Amino acid sequence: MAVRTTWKIAHSCGHEVTHNLSDRPADRRAGFARWLEGRDCTDCWKAARDLDTESKEAWIAAKRAEEQRVAAEWAEQFDMPPLDGPEKALAWGERSRHQLVTAAYSALVSEGTWDEADWAVLEDKIRTVDRAGWWIDQRDAEGSDLPELLDAATSDDTGTENPFR
Repeated sequence: MAVRTTWKIAHSCGHEVTHNLSDRPADRRAGFARWLEGRDCTDCWKAARDLDTESKEAWIAAKRAEEQRVAAEWAEQFDMPPLDGPEKALAWGERSRHQLVTAAYSALVSEGTWDEADWAVLEDKIRTVDRAGWWIDQRDAEGSDLPELLDAATSDDTGTENPFR
């Protein structure tokens, strides 16, 4: 006698659905069927997920707005130049620059061996890179890698303004 492949599941949402579990190993079908009983059916799960999208999008928008506010205050406080690039990349570039530079300060000065004089030299170099796309490309980099990344930046990534103000 073969282990059955179809199971009629009474989901927690109240719907009964027949599931074909033939794609699972025979010894795992019964356990998976029990697991399915404790879950909403696919249609109810998708409907709940789609309803939650609005609150998730609102949460993300609020988080991005807060990150943008903090990055703008930081850029003003430390006299960072505005970034260049497509309009839709500017805010993302500003947030990426803020996150990487603050991570670098933490790694190199707060937790590392650099003093403020070393940092001031690096900070001047940071000001020269004004292409938003460059900062976006570096968003996953470690803070301690920033000096080497700045050394690798090309003339396409740096502006023509006087970096020493």
